[in-house]
Amino acid sequence: MRDYYEILGVPRTSDQDTIKKAYRKLAMQFHPDKNPGNSEAEDKFKEAASAYEVLSNPQKRSQYDTYGHAAFSQGGRGSAGAQGFSDINDIFESFGDIFNDFFGAQQGRGQQRSGGSSKGSDLRYLMEVSLEEVLAGTEKDISFETEESCQTCTGTGADPKHGVETCTSCHGRGQVIRAQGFFQLATTCPNCRGTGKFIKKKCVDCTGQGRVASRRKLKVKVPAGVDAGTRLRVSGEGEGGYGNGARGDLYVEVRLQEHKTFEREGQNIFAETNISYLQALLGAEIEVKTLEEKQTLKIPAGTPHGTQIQIAKAGLPSLRSPTRGSLYYTVKVEIPKKLKPEEEAKLREIAEIRGENVISKKKGFF
Repeated sequence: MRDYYEILGVPRTSDQDTIKKAYRKLAMQFHPDKNPGNSEAEDKFKEAASAYEVLSNPQKRSQYDTYGHAAFSQGGRGSAGAQGFSDINDIFESFGDIFNDFFGAQQGRGQQRSGGSSKGSDLRYLMEVSLEEVLAGTEKDISFETEESCQTCTGTGADPKHGVETCTSCHGRGQVIRAQGFFQLATTCPNCRGTGKFIKKKCVDCTGQGRVASRRKLKVKVPAGVDAGTRLRVSGEGEGGYGNGARGDLYVEVRLQEHKTFEREGQNIFAETNISYLQALLGAEIEVKTLEEKQTLKIPAGTPHGTQIQIAKAGLPSLRSPTRGSLYYTVKVEIPKKLKPEEEAKLREIAEIRGENVISKKKGFF
């Protein structure tokens, strides 16, 4: 059998207030109603109660400190028998505090379920947007499945002609109280399942659930400059409330569609374009795409392969400022694998002028 001080997690020099607080904490943590169906938690709850029953009593504690568990074994020196419960009121007082802390809150929630209304859950929706939509902003139609209160029975689950009756087992409290030793335990009423109400005849539209499936359709405005991961809150468009309570909120999370030309990094976008080796050497002006239109991209003479050329203010806007990013084109210089005879001749002349050492022109055998 474990040491009582170890069970409560307190040193042997602890005063009564420390022992009481330690017990209350464990009782709240392992109470059977807070851990339904958990036999391990129930054992720990009983173990803590046994430890507190001894250590909260100065006479029993003294006997335990002297003789240990043997003090309370059958025939032991300090066997409590019918005595030893002189401080049982203190135990009930402590448990009464726990009962109020835990079950008072539970009962409040049960009353909300049975008689009041509560807000529906918030919902999350994933939306894909294109770079063009990020640039200009957009308004998109979306639809999704959710639940809402049944309009026929106004969320009660009962046939409107018969209504809802108070549960006779718990008298509307949603909980029944049973004795366990010198403790009283409150558990969810098995008859009404904690609602405090009894439905004599179920609503045919929701089969007594008080909830029906619903497909929501609405338009969502997407502001210009949204980034991947941006969450747009649409107030009051989530799951329907309980008992005709308010709807929850809808959170639309933005995902970025893959673009066939551009890649995004913050407000800037990036793309690639191919140019010939002559354009790279001599410079050129070529036509390229932006998100809005086509523009002229100037290639300076002597541009190396892999150079990035900026088109200012052709990127994306920001949600937080009026600034706009840039578009960067990476230049890919194409080298021809085969030259025309006249091209090769001209290039050899240039190589000779520049004093470049190149492979001699191949000659045939005939």
